[in-house]
Parts: sequence; C-alpha cells; structure tokens
Amino acid sequence: MERKYLEIDKVIEYIKQHIYEPISLTELARYAAYSPYHFIRIFKERMGVPPQYYVSTLRLQHAKDLLIHTNLSVRDISLEVGQSSLGTFTTRFTERVGMTPSEFRNSPVMSEHYLHSLHQFNNWEVSINKRSQYAKLEGNIKAQIPFDGIVLVGLFPKPIPEGLPLYGTLLRKLGDFCFTDVKPGSYYLMATSVSWGSQTVDFILPHSTLRTRTKDPIIIESDKPVPFQKVMLYTPRLDDPPILISLPLLMGRFLNRVT
Repeated sequence: MERKYLEIDKVIEYIKQHIYEPISLTELARYAAYSPYHFIRIFKERMGVPPQYYVSTLRLQHAKDLLIHTNLSVRDISLEVGQSSLGTFTTRFTERVGMTPSEFRNSPVMSEHYLHSLHQFNNWEVSINKRSQYAKLEGNIKAQIPFDGIVLVGLFPKPIPEGLPLYGTLLRKLGDFCFTDVKPGSYYLMATSVSWGSQTVDFILPHSTLRTRTKDPIIIESDKPVPFQKVMLYTPRLDDPPILISLPLLMGRFLNRVT
C-alpha cells in the first residue's frame, strides 16, 4: 500500500529528537514547509491524529520509559515530559495507559506472572454469544516473520492504541479471531504480540513487538455485513504511534474473564 505524505517522516524524526523541548504547531509547520492549516490536515491524514496529540502521545511513552528505567519521582517525570501539573499528568497517564504512574512503575512482577499464567493456560476457547444483538466482526491474523506467543487484538475509538479497547481479546496463536455484539460505530482495529520468550520489560514497554493497525476506520452499521478483516503483524514502522495501553493490564483482564 502506498504511503502518503512521506515528508511527514522528517517531522516525526524532528519530534522524537526534540521531545523534551517545547514544540509548537507553528514550529512543526515551518519545519515541514507548510502553512499550519495545511500541515495539520496532511499530518492527521497520514498519522490519524493531530500533530500536538501525537506529541503528547510520544511524551507519555517517554514517561513510561522513565518510570521503569529510572528512580525519578512521578512529579519529576511529569516535569521532564513537559507537564507542570502533577494532577493533569496523572489523569492523562491513567486514562491512556490504563493505570496510574505508580501502578505502572510497580507492574513488572505481576506482568511476569501474567505471561507465565497465559503460557500454562489451556482453555483458550472463549465462549461466543450466539444471540448477540449487534454485529459480529471476524478476521484472521498472520505475521510477516515467525512468531510464537500471544496476540492481543482490540477495537479502539481512535487510530492509536491507548485506553482500554472497546472490544478486545487475546489469542493463543496466530489465526482467526471474532468480536461479537459490536455496536454500530466507527472502530480502529489494532493488534500486537508478546512472544513466550519475551523479557518482562519487552512487553511492559513494547517498542519492538510485532504490530498492526488500521488507519481507516471499520464502520459498523445496523443490518449490514462487516467485511472479513485480514490482519498482518509487522515490525514497528516510523509512523506507528506508541502502544500506550498497558499490555499486562490487558493480559490480567483476559485472565480474570476466562478463569
């Protein structure tokens, strides 16, 4: 598939290089040699979200990194990523990651337990509601490179994996998936993977996990069939947004649902 607006690549690189500095919309538009209005339009068409929202997403990802790799206080980390209000930082982090900064910092031990439990788990046949009131969305997931582990797949309200998915599940291996009782609306399908041999930090901070996302929404309408979704996991690309939602949180919610 042809990638549009390749000039946005250099803007993404610029953002990543200056993520700890104030970054204005005017500055980014000037760097891309566009008017602010035109820059916002093409950036959102390419990335799925406005430029300033993308910047905030990268900063929250850096906050996750700092929480795991440093002993900085949560307040110091909020300042480090450009958020002067600790309360605002904590609220945004919790909404988009799924847990508070302190809970995220303390999550490695439980995360390792979740992966071990899933590896030992045998009853992966999740019951499907045959009398669902709304639509059924089915699909199949493959991967570009060999992979042995779990696949986390979900439907999100935005083209970025943050916050709890509106519908989500885990798969024991690559293959078919199904969401039932999906209400009419607009959804973005996103998936990532965790290999059985992964180190805990590899999926707490999923920088290199295989992934995929639909940049165009899947529209669910009443009384209309939903197209079968063919999904291919690939290695991370420059224009992929960070995976903000905590993967261990999703693992724990799945285990609580099926055990």
